[in-house]
Amino acid sequence: MGNVFENWERLVRAVLQRDQLWKAGQGMGRAQASGAGIAGAVPPSLVGTSNIDAILQLANEIEVEDPMVARILCEQAYGMAQKLDPNSEGRGVVQFKTGLLSVIKQKGPRVDRERAIEHLWNFYKSYKRHHRVEDVQKEQQRLTESGTFSSSFEQVRKVYTTLRVLINVLEALVGDSYSDRLGRQIIEEVRKVKKTDVTFGELTPYNIVPLDAPSLANAIGFFPEVKAAISAIAYPADFCYLPADVKAPQSRGLDMFDLLEYAFGFQKDNIRNQRENVVLILANTQSRFGMPVDSEPKIDGKVIVEVFTKVLDNYAKWCRYLGFRVAWNSPEAIHRDRKLIMVCLYFLIWGEAANVRFLPECICYIFHRMAKDLDAILNQSDAQPAKSCSNEAGVVSFLDEIICPMYETMKAEADRNNNGKSAHSAWRNYDDFNEYFWSPSCMKLSWPPERSSAFLLKPTKRRRTGKSSFVEHRTFLHLYRSFHRLWIFLAVFFQGLAIIAFNHGTINTDTFKEVLSIGPTYAVMKFVESSLDLFLMFGAYTTARGFALSRLIIRFLWFGISSAFITYIYINVLKEKSRPNSNSSYFRIYILIMGIYTAIRASFALLVKFPACHGLSDVSEKWPFFQFFKWIYQERYYVGRGLYERTIDYVRYVAFWLVVLGCKFTFAYFLQIKPLVQPTNIILSLRNLQYSWHDLVSKGNKNALTLACLWAPVVAIYLMDIHIFYTLLSALVGGIKGARARLGEIRSNEMLHKRFESFPEAFTKNLVCPQMNRTTSNRHAPQGHEESKKIHAATFAPFWNEIIKSLREEDYISNREMDLLSMPSNSGSLRLVQWPLFLLSSKIFLAVDLAFDCKDTQADLWNRISKDEYMAYAVKECYYSVERILLSLLDGEGRLWVEKLFRELNSSIAEGSLVVTVNLKKLQALLSRLIGLTGLLVRNESPDLARGVPKAVFDLYDVITHELLTANLREQFDSWNILAKARNEGRLFSRIEWPKDPEIKELVKRLHLLLTVKESAANIPKNLEARRRLEFFSNSLFMNMPSAKPVAEMIPFSVFTPYYSETVLYSSSELRVENEDGISILFYLQKIFPDEWENFLERTGRDASSAESLQTSLGDSLELRFWVSYRGQTLARTVRGMMYYRRALILQSYLEKRSVGGIEDGYSGSDYINIEGYEQSLECRAQADLKFTYVVSCQIYGQQKEKKAPEAADISLLMQRNEALRVAFIHSEVRDSPDGKIMEFYSKLVKADVNGKDQEVYSIKLPGDPKLGEGKPENQNHAIIFTRGDAIQTIDMNQDNYLEEAMKMRNLLEEFRQDHGLRPATILGVREHVFTGSVSSLAWFMSNQETSFVTLGQRVLADPLKVRMHYGHPDVFDRIFHLSRGGVSKASRVINISEDIYAGFNSTLRQGNITHHEYIQVGKGRDVGLNQIALFEGKVAGGNGEQVLSRDVYRLGQLFDFFRMLSFYFTTVGFYVCTMMTVLTVYAFLYGRVYLAFSGLDSSISRQARMLGNTALNAALNAQFLVQIGVFTAVPMIMGFILEKGLIKAVFSFVTMQLQLCAVFFTFSLGTRTHYFGRTILHGGAKYKATGRGFVVRHIKFAENYRLYSRSHFVKAFEVALLLIVYIAYGYTSGGATSFILITISSWFLVISWLFAPYIFNPSGFEWQKTVEDYDDWASWLLYKGGVGVKGENSWESWWDEEQMHIQTLRGRILETILSLRFFIFQYGIVYKLNLTGSSTSLAVFTFSPRKSANYQLILRFIQGVITIGLIVALVLVVALTRLSIPDLFASMLAFIATGWALLSLAITWRKVVRRLGLWSSVREIARLYDAGMGVLIFAPLAFLSWFPFVSTFQSRLLFNQAFSRGLEISIILAGNKANVQT
Repeated sequence: MGNVFENWERLVRAVLQRDQLWKAGQGMGRAQASGAGIAGAVPPSLVGTSNIDAILQLANEIEVEDPMVARILCEQAYGMAQKLDPNSEGRGVVQFKTGLLSVIKQKGPRVDRERAIEHLWNFYKSYKRHHRVEDVQKEQQRLTESGTFSSSFEQVRKVYTTLRVLINVLEALVGDSYSDRLGRQIIEEVRKVKKTDVTFGELTPYNIVPLDAPSLANAIGFFPEVKAAISAIAYPADFCYLPADVKAPQSRGLDMFDLLEYAFGFQKDNIRNQRENVVLILANTQSRFGMPVDSEPKIDGKVIVEVFTKVLDNYAKWCRYLGFRVAWNSPEAIHRDRKLIMVCLYFLIWGEAANVRFLPECICYIFHRMAKDLDAILNQSDAQPAKSCSNEAGVVSFLDEIICPMYETMKAEADRNNNGKSAHSAWRNYDDFNEYFWSPSCMKLSWPPERSSAFLLKPTKRRRTGKSSFVEHRTFLHLYRSFHRLWIFLAVFFQGLAIIAFNHGTINTDTFKEVLSIGPTYAVMKFVESSLDLFLMFGAYTTARGFALSRLIIRFLWFGISSAFITYIYINVLKEKSRPNSNSSYFRIYILIMGIYTAIRASFALLVKFPACHGLSDVSEKWPFFQFFKWIYQERYYVGRGLYERTIDYVRYVAFWLVVLGCKFTFAYFLQIKPLVQPTNIILSLRNLQYSWHDLVSKGNKNALTLACLWAPVVAIYLMDIHIFYTLLSALVGGIKGARARLGEIRSNEMLHKRFESFPEAFTKNLVCPQMNRTTSNRHAPQGHEESKKIHAATFAPFWNEIIKSLREEDYISNREMDLLSMPSNSGSLRLVQWPLFLLSSKIFLAVDLAFDCKDTQADLWNRISKDEYMAYAVKECYYSVERILLSLLDGEGRLWVEKLFRELNSSIAEGSLVVTVNLKKLQALLSRLIGLTGLLVRNESPDLARGVPKAVFDLYDVITHELLTANLREQFDSWNILAKARNEGRLFSRIEWPKDPEIKELVKRLHLLLTVKESAANIPKNLEARRRLEFFSNSLFMNMPSAKPVAEMIPFSVFTPYYSETVLYSSSELRVENEDGISILFYLQKIFPDEWENFLERTGRDASSAESLQTSLGDSLELRFWVSYRGQTLARTVRGMMYYRRALILQSYLEKRSVGGIEDGYSGSDYINIEGYEQSLECRAQADLKFTYVVSCQIYGQQKEKKAPEAADISLLMQRNEALRVAFIHSEVRDSPDGKIMEFYSKLVKADVNGKDQEVYSIKLPGDPKLGEGKPENQNHAIIFTRGDAIQTIDMNQDNYLEEAMKMRNLLEEFRQDHGLRPATILGVREHVFTGSVSSLAWFMSNQETSFVTLGQRVLADPLKVRMHYGHPDVFDRIFHLSRGGVSKASRVINISEDIYAGFNSTLRQGNITHHEYIQVGKGRDVGLNQIALFEGKVAGGNGEQVLSRDVYRLGQLFDFFRMLSFYFTTVGFYVCTMMTVLTVYAFLYGRVYLAFSGLDSSISRQARMLGNTALNAALNAQFLVQIGVFTAVPMIMGFILEKGLIKAVFSFVTMQLQLCAVFFTFSLGTRTHYFGRTILHGGAKYKATGRGFVVRHIKFAENYRLYSRSHFVKAFEVALLLIVYIAYGYTSGGATSFILITISSWFLVISWLFAPYIFNPSGFEWQKTVEDYDDWASWLLYKGGVGVKGENSWESWWDEEQMHIQTLRGRILETILSLRFFIFQYGIVYKLNLTGSSTSLAVFTFSPRKSANYQLILRFIQGVITIGLIVALVLVVALTRLSIPDLFASMLAFIATGWALLSLAITWRKVVRRLGLWSSVREIARLYDAGMGVLIFAPLAFLSWFPFVSTFQSRLLFNQAFSRGLEISIILAGNKANVQT
């Protein structure tokens, strides 16, 4: 035990020493993040209930100043800890107390209590005097009363913190015994402090606005709009009286929230949170309307109306939909105060609703009831608590009485989902609960809701509660049900085109009658749809609305009867057709019925779907007849009403789809259907065909299966090829729209240079607010174009320079590049625009060369120079700068010489005689003298330099006078008496005024660089990322965007990032830990980003030789950690990027303040652009905080802090470095109750306080564990209450942002006010840049694919198709719209696994409008390894499988008009359906060919049926192959490349991708998407897959790849290979091998891609040593026994068990059984092909043939797993004694393999039955053999290729070509660092 204490004391001393070093400025480390010294080790159980941490923090700080006070404080902290937890039961309390005792011992002997009090009191008084606290308080009081803000109080926070701690300790020490004089003084001081809120107002926790106590250091409370908002919510005099015990802080007085807290029992922190929220909403809305000048701040009535209308818009619509009267008579009649208190009430309900926030209409119901309660309370004279929120004991609590009962029911339902494994139909999800309130019957729910009501009825084990209006049954039939109009449309057109084709293209009466057969087809398919509507509602019959059920029954009966009737009539029409003399009465009846029905359907379609008819549709609802038929035609939901667009938009997307459909049906008719007509007729006419097996279907049935085999692949392609034409047209339309939007105009460094001159004007026009523009223009009053350009340049320069500065801070450019890229202020007296030096570099030297060779006039020389406009600028700037510098340096005679010289030169220039006045060939000598002079002046002044400058000036004078000027001027200067006398006396240039003026110093430095930089500017900046960013930013300046508003008037917004446990900041140890190849993260990044590493070393003052010393300095070590983290997908990178928004707003606010204040405020012209220290402007920071909030929802941050996890310390460090960062998290704690210990949950918000420690701002109790559904949306939901503003940008934690893009955020937010169609925008789509594309070829493929979708793809989806959804971050939401409609995502378990896209569905269904904008971009990280990519695509595909089952997709598919429904289908779930159809086409083709081969019909029919319609088959297979290898996926990429990179680069990029086997990658991805999409719909099992966001360029072991891809790719690939082998063996092709290869090449390519892609794209996949290691690892894994607790990654048996978990339901087992039966075709067909069976086609071959005996023995031994010599002997005997040949033996093996797999699949499917039979262990061993066999077949080629070293080299080149093209050292990385260390 003694050793433990000694170690603890040693640790404490080390911590204290480190803390002292940190305070002394010697470095920064984790101590900063975790709190100083032992103060950072206070257990959480003590922190929440005391200020022990603050006491210990102060003790550490004053240790040096007064050790006795430090000891007293430590003793007090120990005493408090002992009192709070005397038995040390809390976690970590024992260790803390032990350590604290050790610290106390080190601080000296114990001090008695009286002496301690006296000493501490004296220290308190001296500290107070030293910091002039009394004077500060008086000044604070004066400023508070006058309402004035002063920035001088920023430094008093620390003083107040210290005083607060000291006075609390004194109070505790004195206690109740203060009879002595000293005690009375202390207690009096304590009372005084507590009474005066102003004194310690700075220490009261607040988020943004200090409402409960004034803060003179925070300017936000002094803004007039904030004052007006605070006064607006003040308690009105005409409201009911509050009880006397309801009090508010002295600083603010009572307000509306105090009444709501008293009446309804809302939590105090919910009150505080929503009070600030409402104040900010009112203040920001008022700022947009403008504040009246010279008047008392007051909120305008229009502001209150706007806020009231928007916040309660959903409630008002809900009331209208249900026919309820709103809680007020009319918006006009209700008083403004009542409007405001209604808004406050709504926000308070929403803020405390927890999981109920996902139920927006439930919120409306609660508000409706509580608003009536509030109205009754307000109508009384005295306020009373609401009975609805009061319990029997009289305790008022909204949470307990209203929210908890609902939460408990939702939790009980969520528990039934068995962690997502139960069927969706077995439990109610969030949507089911919410849709209960879509019916007027919701008002039958008592108020407050009784726990016995139907709504709150909890499910039991035997009885479940019913669903609401939709049941998510797991079936593919949802695809038909949701999009039945598409399938009917395709079927009807296929039928019509086929009829026309079979009639040889002639259209006559008979053909027309046949085409009319589409009528019965349509009716029957509608009947199927209505049947599905009825049957798929099973599970909701008892709870669904009666109206909805009656509609389903009516539709079922109607379509059933009508389909039968129409079919009957049409059959009689066909009979009439066959009778020549018929009167065609049935035909006329049929036409009449179809005409009437078509007219009615068309009328209702127009009324409901066509935009121009919606007014008529609304009017028609008054008549019951129309109302009834509209109700039958389209179900009426609360959501989904009004899903139409304005007519022009409608026409545009209809035209788009008419083109697509025209191309599709032309292709279908001429290349798919028509070529199959003749082969079909021939096959139908063939009789008595000889089958080589016993056919059960086709024989005697017109060869039905043969026709099915012929048509199946064509039909499959027919169903999906519409997506091909959509892709092509969307690429074309997207490219045209992108070109019109001016994307890609600046796509290279050369273009950047050429267009730079126009940047300032474009920037000023778009990114500078008009007020600032006008003020600047008026102040300078430009006289011409050049002066106007200079003004624009002066406005542009500070922004551009800050962008360049940010690039330097991010280490993308070096110091030299920063100097060359920076732009002069252009605010001086120089008479021209000064451009960045990178544009002017080497221009002077070129101009001198031109002058040297000049033999013409001055005008000719200037024309040659002016051909390069930047050369002309350089010459003029050099000329003017030399004049300014010389005039500033010289006085007396020297100044006279300069003035006369330039007078003469100006005169010559004006006369055009400069070539005569000056000897141009001597300019080179002049240039060298100027370089010498400026080279001295750029340095700091010193005696040596002071002596050298006069000599340099004299040399310059000598060259100018005696070499440069002509003889006449030379004589004038030599004979000038004043000059000659000074020269002779040695006084000439003896007095030099060293440059001290900032403008002159800038001129000197710039001139020196202008004269010395000779390299070309084409390579500046060198870094490709810096180039890309500057190119995109400069290009965006010329794109259409709304004008920027002033910061004070802009739309406020929040950024919102959910975080769980991903990497926050790489630790020092993580940087250097090496993987199995000897590669560390730091080493990897140094090689991948060598230029950025060099820039980092330069920034930290080191070179490559001293880089290792970075670890010795804590500060530099921290910077190194950030440097590495900023290059990964970390939270630190995301936070840095998002905080650029605040930095941009501060800069913009600062410059606007300067421009508007201007000269009147005492600022000079140069001050206007001087932005040094702008980030310290408290007023500008407050303005930014008013407009921007950043909340990171770190769900388990509380748990991480308790566990002392490094992530917690890193998050705390981020808060310290970013004062505006807020962290929300879920805190849980155990509390004792009468029922035992219970777990309580809180939603907390923290920020960093003045000491850098976490300060709790809000803590809102939750009804229970908030995670009832999916983790990410639940994480977002709990923290969304802490966001602010009118907009919210959702950002994932692997995203980045850039300062230059942050400057455009004001413009983007203005899109909410722009015209985007019939409805205002509710989600603004934002372009993404994938920054992980340069790591490898796979990352490049993924980056290009993603970039194509987020740019061109979403561009078309938004316009013209109007179906863009929310596909993830970084879209910007209308916050008020979405928080009142369910939030920014949905969270129901599993069904909402792709939570992001449901926000788009929800927004669209609720009449939102989603747009897309490409003038602004946000960085995004993507997966870079194949396994990561596969997991991500599997997650997305599984999510789309769940979407197929969802009510959102169903409703959008039903309620969109037909053409918009097409857009929606093919861009969401339809994409995955088409992907699956691509694979199914291969199966349909091969199984069809195998059937023909086995049956023996292929050879006999092919000759007669013209090769079975090869034209159609080839068209289908070619289309399938092109989709399979990603050609159509690449078309949008190529268009994007052409648009943004140019044609040549686009072609080069496409060819490079092909050479890097992108076709293999896309084919492999096809299999991934197909597997997970199909399996999810069949069996479920979709779940979030953590793909990992690290640096993945490492070798993946063979076993790991096998585990991941065995069932998704390998098994299917072997099946296709088996089909191909059978086709080779028994099939017939007239063209022989060549024809076979051509027709099956796509299938072979698929097999190879699916089997070997994981190893082709596996780094070092063909390195021999790793191949050997992989085999050993795989063999060990395969043979290792499983067991309890053994993971699948360690044992094949455990993995095999995990792979079967998706088959859970009886329906799933039946489907798997049906699918497994396909493998028996091999056994059935091969038997008839054996020589043993001869030509027999009887089923008897399975019964009496000798083959049966052999077959039985082989199967028996195979099942038993006994492969012995006896089996071999038996096979030899069978071959010898029967007609079984060697080929038969191999054929039998093929059959056994397929049959065995079928039996194995069936055994797995019915594993419970197999277990009861005792055969499970045998089944497992058979399965092991199969996996061993598949593994060997895959591994053998890999091992063979690994023998050849060049294969590994080629693979590395293939994988990392992008890196090699940049000269990177990937070979070093792959070989390992250790192998390259020099010994």
